[in-house]
Amino acid sequence: MDFGFSDEQNLLRESVIKLMERHAGPEMIRRHDRAQTFPYELYDAWVEAGLLRLPFPEEYGGLGGSAVDLAIVVQEISRYSADFAMAFGGSVFCGLNILRKGTEAQKAHWLPRVMSGDVKLAIGISEPDAGSDVGALKTYAQRDGDSFVVNGQKLWTTGAGLKNSVISVYVKTDRTVHYRKGMSMLLIDNNTPGVELRKLEMLGRRCIGTYEVFFRDVRVSEDRLVGGEGGGWDCLMSGLQSERAVSAAGSCGAAQAIVDLAASYARERKQFGQMIGGFQAIGHMIADMQTEVDAARMLMWRAVWLVSHEQDALREITMAKLFAAETYAKVANMGVQIMGGYGLNAEFDMQRYFRDARSATIAAGTSQTQRNLIAGLMGLKAK
Repeated sequence: MDFGFSDEQNLLRESVIKLMERHAGPEMIRRHDRAQTFPYELYDAWVEAGLLRLPFPEEYGGLGGSAVDLAIVVQEISRYSADFAMAFGGSVFCGLNILRKGTEAQKAHWLPRVMSGDVKLAIGISEPDAGSDVGALKTYAQRDGDSFVVNGQKLWTTGAGLKNSVISVYVKTDRTVHYRKGMSMLLIDNNTPGVELRKLEMLGRRCIGTYEVFFRDVRVSEDRLVGGEGGGWDCLMSGLQSERAVSAAGSCGAAQAIVDLAASYARERKQFGQMIGGFQAIGHMIADMQTEVDAARMLMWRAVWLVSHEQDALREITMAKLFAAETYAKVANMGVQIMGGYGLNAEFDMQRYFRDARSATIAAGTSQTQRNLIAGLMGLKAK
């Protein structure tokens, strides 16, 4: 197993770093965080650089990149803002679902629009009574000729309110069968008549936005049905590994940024006549932080390496997502502790990393769900 990057991958990493330095400086990120607005100019820069084309096959206009390539991009974006990385990852992983499960006509229609930035993709799964329990979905799509009429509600839908956003909405289309056979996935424009969006006030990740979405007699043509009627479970499962790999890479990038920020502060801040990093209590904290981030990164690289070599990596990706998310939240807490009052001050970036980190162990599958899955894959699933 070789974790070394190729020359092309090193160039990719350097180009993403330069792009983010040019378009996502500290003041820009703070401004959007305070205003809770999305940096469309940054998204356009990603499009111009071809980052949205990276994971898609060349036959559809993509660059044919691997899971490792995608992880490199997400990790570097997340060093600046895990919130921004979610906007990138959301469109990519929903687009990959269309690639895997869509018809040729759907691929020809949607993939070029995703890669060009003409549309952004969001995912609508969770509901007030359905989080980790996907089988409890209540949003229902009733077939009406060559259309579906959708009624229901989605919650915690990241990026649903962005301009030109299309939501991958998981719905029940047959209530008489097991949910794995009665679930479907529809692509619904966020400005379709009957769709109502409500932006939620959240602790962190405030730029891309988290939304409650209501569907009231929303008519959707059947050409927006991906994976066929009853194929929603397969769509959902086909995308989970990509989503969690992206999530793990994002957590690693943001966690490393926290360690770098804490270490820089510990070298500059002086108390009792010396830098605070020279005190064992602080130095050991930062050493532990870096060690755990490196361990999380190695789990992540192992997982994406396996995916890039077309091996089943469900267990490895789940372990990487779990450990990276918990490490991200842990080092954010330690980073605030090291910086003291400065870590809580809105004029400094540590508090933003701290706020954004708290959702890592919840979004894309809670830590408890990840542990259940890992235990089940080890033959420990409850009967």
